[in-house]
Amino acid sequence: MTSRPRRATGALAALLLALASPLHAFERSEPREPCARFDPLRQPFYGDLHVHTALSFDANVIGVRTTPREAYRFARGERLGIRPYDAEGRPLRHVQLARPLDFAAVTDHAELLGEVSLCTTPGSQAYDAYMCRLTRRWPLLAYVLVNSAILNQRDPRRYSFCGEDGARCREAARGPWREIQAAAEAAYDRSAACRFTSFVGYEWSGNPGSSMIHRNVIFRNERAQELPTSYVEVGSAQGLWERLHAECRARDDGCDVLAIPHNTNLSGGLAFRVEDDAGRPLDAATAHRRAGLERLVEVIQHKGASECRVAGPSEDELCGFELLPFSAMDQFPFESWWRPAPPRAYVREALGEGLVQEARLGVNPFRFGLIGATDTHLGTPGLAGEEGYPGHAAGGDTNRTEIPVVPDRLYFNPGGLAGLWAEENARDALFDAMHRREAWATSGPRITVRFFGGWAYPEDLCARPDFVARGYAGGVPMGGVLDAPPGDAGAPRFAIWALRDPGAEGSPGTQLQRLQIVKLWLEDGVARERVLDVAGDARNGADVDPETCTPRGPGSDTLCTLWSDPDFDPTVPALWYVRVLENPSCRWSAHVCRANGVRCQVPDAVPAALRYCCQPRVPGTIQERAWTSPIWYTPAPSSTSASPPGAKRPLQSRLRRADLQGHEEATPWPRPPGAGSSR
Repeated sequence: MTSRPRRATGALAALLLALASPLHAFERSEPREPCARFDPLRQPFYGDLHVHTALSFDANVIGVRTTPREAYRFARGERLGIRPYDAEGRPLRHVQLARPLDFAAVTDHAELLGEVSLCTTPGSQAYDAYMCRLTRRWPLLAYVLVNSAILNQRDPRRYSFCGEDGARCREAARGPWREIQAAAEAAYDRSAACRFTSFVGYEWSGNPGSSMIHRNVIFRNERAQELPTSYVEVGSAQGLWERLHAECRARDDGCDVLAIPHNTNLSGGLAFRVEDDAGRPLDAATAHRRAGLERLVEVIQHKGASECRVAGPSEDELCGFELLPFSAMDQFPFESWWRPAPPRAYVREALGEGLVQEARLGVNPFRFGLIGATDTHLGTPGLAGEEGYPGHAAGGDTNRTEIPVVPDRLYFNPGGLAGLWAEENARDALFDAMHRREAWATSGPRITVRFFGGWAYPEDLCARPDFVARGYAGGVPMGGVLDAPPGDAGAPRFAIWALRDPGAEGSPGTQLQRLQIVKLWLEDGVARERVLDVAGDARNGADVDPETCTPRGPGSDTLCTLWSDPDFDPTVPALWYVRVLENPSCRWSAHVCRANGVRCQVPDAVPAALRYCCQPRVPGTIQERAWTSPIWYTPAPSSTSASPPGAKRPLQSRLRRADLQGHEEATPWPRPPGAGSSR
């Protein structure tokens, strides 16, 4: 652990010019002004890539009115009125971010995009159809019927009012799709100020048998598919990849795209399949296509954390963080139906399976970087704070004229954020960061974290002013793949630095408690895992004042360490990622209890909706956290028995090390969160 490194004073003009030149890997794919704030050593940016508005069927039926343009204005810091509404249609609640986001994507459901438009447009060809009238009159009943009759089917079909082969509804989807794209363009700051970046996107919402295999589709620039791919037309993730390749990546106009799985905790084990659509074992070509498109995965969002299962191989007690009491949406909200999730429902299991598949195929189909998101259905990107949480979509309350006492079901949470290390706040730089997996997830706070792996970092790296430059020059950042060790280099060294969320005015951030390394490796053809504390103190005694929800006790503003794996075997495939833990703080449900003045000493005075406040089984505190993308190590084929003869090592991409060697940072480092923003 160290204090903040002193300001670097070396002359860096030549380095910066070299890295900003066309020789540098960063390239622009669309016209815009270069950002005034550019850093070749990359800056932290925070955003939300999973946002729904009134264009999504499930948001629309509960009365959400937020448009994509309004969602982006909220992300940029504007105040927004949300449901419920009074009799005159005025919102009864307003929300506003304490700190604007740097980037966001509206990702409305591709499914029923046209149906929502037709059913809400008087005079349309389907406005008076039975299902449209039912949706307007009894929206939640329509929601249940639509999910059971269409979205949860393995072979979904559109309603008859969509016409032959669903053509009417597909045509009707063009209007909202244009609205989504226009909103993204209007929100994107193409000036040198680079205040905000928006991405064109949508959600493909495959839900066979109530198993969520959803993907958020994010485009690099304004060039996108003519229409979003819907689960109704394409009923498998493999089919989605093929469509994205044919309708975007195979074009010659600069279209590029990523697909991001989410809620794998509710996927019934189908999110990380090791078979193709025909039921055959995954082949190298399919694994390669998947690995090229699915570079990231959501590890936390409103519907729970997807990191790992309780009582997993490592007996990691922290896997219980925001874990749902059910493993498929057909069990919701009946906790008594709970059954354990099948294998490969959690991200850590998928990361381990990736090592297994790479040994078999020579390609790792599950080489994921980690991000967080909200999955808000209120059109409120980045609204991931615990205090004042308004619910996922006003708590699902059907009463549109009263504010619910408890804004959400107790096992849901506000969701998280995505962090990206990029040179500037612009689409190309951020998309490149996503593609190379230089990304991290947070459960809501703006924790900043760096993670490098290499073979020869100096022992005093944490105390050096050129920490970042040496991190890149001597190895790879989070999301990267380590080369085979040079000569007798021994075990790799991992440099980890984390900075607490400094908070906003009137809402200070919480201090950090510790850093952990999560290691996975291949042993006898099976993925093993281990969790180790590497910095900080798990027994620091920090807790929360229950009367005020104020964290108390010792903690750290920054944590930094250089850690070497004592059990490293150069013949064994492995990966490592970092988990950063804050001191305990109040969960959103405890803030609701405090805001309502609940006093458990007088049980008869506690309203029925708030009786959970006095039940020990409902946690009052949590430990917010961040997760980095992993760093992988793949031995050369000749050095491991885990890889079959002739297996090919995957291609690697990284920052040009030669451009960084021997240089210090141009600006003070570590920087506070948001340093990449002009705010």
